[in-house]
Amino acid sequence: MSAPRFGPEVEPLHRRVDVSEWENVYVVGDVHGCPDELDVLLSKLDVTDDDLVVFVGDLVRKGPDSKAVVDRVRDADNLLTVRGNNEEKLLRGDKELPDLTDDDLDWIASLPVAISWAGDGDTPGALVVHGGVDPRVPLEEHSVDDLQNNRSLQPGGSYGDRPYWWEEYAGPERVFYGHTVLARPVVREYAVGLDTGCVYGGELTAYDWFDDAFVTVSPDDTAEERADRKILEPPFGADPASSPRLATAESESD
Repeated sequence: MSAPRFGPEVEPLHRRVDVSEWENVYVVGDVHGCPDELDVLLSKLDVTDDDLVVFVGDLVRKGPDSKAVVDRVRDADNLLTVRGNNEEKLLRGDKELPDLTDDDLDWIASLPVAISWAGDGDTPGALVVHGGVDPRVPLEEHSVDDLQNNRSLQPGGSYGDRPYWWEEYAGPERVFYGHTVLARPVVREYAVGLDTGCVYGGELTAYDWFDDAFVTVSPDDTAEERADRKILEPPFGADPASSPRLATAESESD
């Protein structure tokens, strides 16, 4: 199965991985500086050095300890992440986290904005980005900003402005994304949304690639308040090509 290809701005920031080299593969939603919940989730998944964990970005900001989350991911060869819009804000100087060192910021600058891997048989390949993709535009024409911030397909749209990109997207890769805060995961044949609002008192969610299942943990505290209108409630309408494989997916919750 061919790999997704981007334009000259993004392709150098696209990392291809071989999931056949790993015993288990998990994709994890936005952590937002919540190291305790991350450690509980990794423990619940029983992650070992033989397992791969891929994050959808936004490891940092809003939660109590972004430095601890960065250190946890940076120091482990089997923990990978794409760069989210909150990491980008640090690099642009729009936001600051005094606890992060220059080395931390250099590491953030080195992160890919897309991670992908091949599918198996009838299972589509995976593409992990922070925000999403625009189904009206070829991948080759997507910018870093597009991949980090896509949500609504309306000009200037955001929360509450349908349609969202995942309602119209039909592959070929199955896109795993964060950025948009959800009351529960978006589950579609070609899109899986994983930002279930851990930092806002929701859950930290992982998707098990091989077992096609969700595993979640709940935070002890709400680090930051968020208006209900900025937490979307899936589903958003019928998936035009729903997957039987997803119909049997199990969900665990603390």
